Parts: sequence; structure tokens; C-alpha cells
Amino acid sequence: MPPAVYILGLAVFALGTSEFMLSGILPAIADDMDVTIPQAGLLISAFAIGMVVGAPLLAVATLRLPRRTTLIALISVFGLGQVAGALAPTYAVLFASRIVSALACAGFWAVGAAVAIAMVPVTQRARAMAVMIGGLSIANVLGVPAGAFLGDGLGWRAAFWAVAVASAIALVGVVTLIPRIPLPAQRPRPRRELAIYRDSQVWLSITVTALAAGGVFCAFSYLSPLLTDVAGLDEGWVPTVLALFGVGALVGTTVGGRVADAHLFGVLLSGIAASTVFLVALALLGGFAVAAVVLSFLLGFSAFYTAPALNARMFNVAGAAPTLAGATTTAAFNLGNTGGPWLGGTVIDAGLGYPATAWAGAAMTVTAIGATAVSLRLHCGSATKLVASSGPKDLNLPLRDAPSASATPPR
Repeated sequence: MPPAVYILGLAVFALGTSEFMLSGILPAIADDMDVTIPQAGLLISAFAIGMVVGAPLLAVATLRLPRRTTLIALISVFGLGQVAGALAPTYAVLFASRIVSALACAGFWAVGAAVAIAMVPVTQRARAMAVMIGGLSIANVLGVPAGAFLGDGLGWRAAFWAVAVASAIALVGVVTLIPRIPLPAQRPRPRRELAIYRDSQVWLSITVTALAAGGVFCAFSYLSPLLTDVAGLDEGWVPTVLALFGVGALVGTTVGGRVADAHLFGVLLSGIAASTVFLVALALLGGFAVAAVVLSFLLGFSAFYTAPALNARMFNVAGAAPTLAGATTTAAFNLGNTGGPWLGGTVIDAGLGYPATAWAGAAMTVTAIGATAVSLRLHCGSATKLVASSGPKDLNLPLRDAPSASATPPR
């Protein structure tokens, strides 16, 4: 991997820490801003919605701008958003800072993914995305617990200052190590880029990504009360178990990134199927502390094991619009991260209990498996037609999930 890809991973560490750290400092923010905890929780929803909306909008808006310059601008705006949050005198200002940060975060994800893909051969796309997603995994392992620790010891604003510092370090790395990515010889046209949404495979990829992510986070979002109220663990164990989920995510990202380039659909089907099994097991065995802890690690592994493949698949089917492909994947993941917790909350409000969130999540992942099977069938059908039309001399060419460097990405 080029060093620049790891710089992008470092930037994603800062982005991911900011996105998820509020779960550990929400009560402190609510108390300081004199709002209820549900009102403070809207700061999390605002960030997620900003990611969903901001990713495609900023991808199109920056389409004709130099990639390196765009990354520098976005990480700078993100860092300033953290400073604004740390200094926010009112809830309204803090809310606005989260929206601005989310928009910059979404844009950086989209453009950064396109840059990472551009710097490696086609056969290493999943590995490059695994490095970026690894930054998000490390954010869950180290960044989020560190934010909670700083919030407890120095106040919640210290967590925002820490992310601002991490953003500044990432900015230096982007300025010094990200090469200039030349714009295409033919000037990009937004209308042509948007044409990818006419492809059914793009919509299938969006569906699979949203359902696979949403299914896991439907249960994970309510893991804390499940551990304490159902499994009977002391509250002091919750940060450890959440960090264990992050460790599983980091391991899963690493393994999935190395396997997905050669067996993309195999990783998707096996990973989502594993998530389904673990969710069902959590629903059935969540009352046993040991089982709940072990399954938390396994869910982190299976969820992030598929993440590099989900990203690479979108770049394969939307190769004509790489920046918009990255933005679409970002939006799809955040649709899942928003819709999954919403479904879990609906299940809990219906009086079905915390284990029922795992059943609801399993229903989402089963649907994702079905959508993946449809996508695979369409992919094999188009590949068969391509081989048939190329003549007998090409019949021995292998059909791969990831194309060769000289081939057009399969749809």
C-alpha cells in the first residue's frame, strides 16, 4: 500500500472518533447544555443524516476540483468544526457544528475513497479500502474510549479538542504525502456521473450495504442495556465489551480486505450470513454474560469483515463515477446506521425487550443475503454473455469478482 493510503486511514480515525464518541459523553453534554438526553441524542442523528445527505452532494459539487486540494479543504473544515464544538456556548451552536462536521466528514470519505482506489491496482481495491476502514475500527477501539476517558476527567469539550488535534495531524499528512491526482482528460460531467443510478446493480449494492450495516447496528446500538439489564453485567464492563467489538471490527477489516479482492461475493455472502447467525445467537443467548461478550466480538468481526467487499463492489459497478461511488457507499452505510437503530428502538418501544433488537437485525441481514444473491446472479449472467460474445478463444478466461487491471469493472 502507498503511504498516502495510510494517511487517509489516519484521517478516518479522526472522523470516526468524532462520529461515535458522543455515545460516551452524551450525559455530560446534556447536563452542561441544559437539555434532555434525548435532545442531546439528536446530535448523533444530525451527524448521521449529514453524512447521508452530504456525501453525494459534496461528491458532485467537488467533481471538477483537484482531489488533493479538496481533501485539504474538507479535513480543514472538519477540524474547525471540532474547534467550534469545543467552544460552543449553546446547544444550537453545538448542533450546527455537528452538521458542518458531518458534511465535511462525508465529503472526505467520498473523495478519500476515490483517491485510495486511484492509487492502487484494481486487484488491490478491497485492501486499500480495508486500510481506510481500519481507521474507523481503531477509532472504535481507541478513539471512542479515549473520548469517554477525557470527558470524565477533563470535561466533554476536551474530547472535541483531542479530535481537533488529530485532524490537524491528518491535515499535515494529507499536505505532505497525498500526491496530486490528475483530473481525467475529459472534463467530468455531473449528469454523466449521475447516470450510474440507472444501473440496477448500483441500487442492489446500496440495498445490501444499508441492510448489512443496519442489521448489526440495530442490535449494537442497544448492546449496553442488553449487557446490564439482560446479561446482568456491571456497568463497568460496558466500555470493555464495546472496545472488544472494536477489536473484532479491526481484525475483520484486516482479514476481509485481504480476501475480498479474490473472492468478493464469497466474502459478502459468508460475512453477512455469519452476522445473521451471531444475531440469532445473541437473541437466544443474550441472557448469559459470557455468550453476550463473545458474540459482541464476533459481531464486530463479521460486520467489518464484509466492509471492504461492500466498498469494492460499489466501485466495480460504478467505476465510471468513482467519486460518486465512494459517496454512495458512505451514504448507504449511514442509512443503515440510522435505520437500524431506529428499527431497534421501535422494537423496544413495542415492549418486546432488548433481545428482540437482535431478531430485528437478523431479519435485515437475511434480506441483505437475498439482495446479494440477486446481485451475484445478475453479475454471472452478464459475465456469461460477455464470454459468449467474445468467441471460443476466451472461454477459458476465469470469471473473477475483481477484474484485472486492464479490464472494465464487471457489473
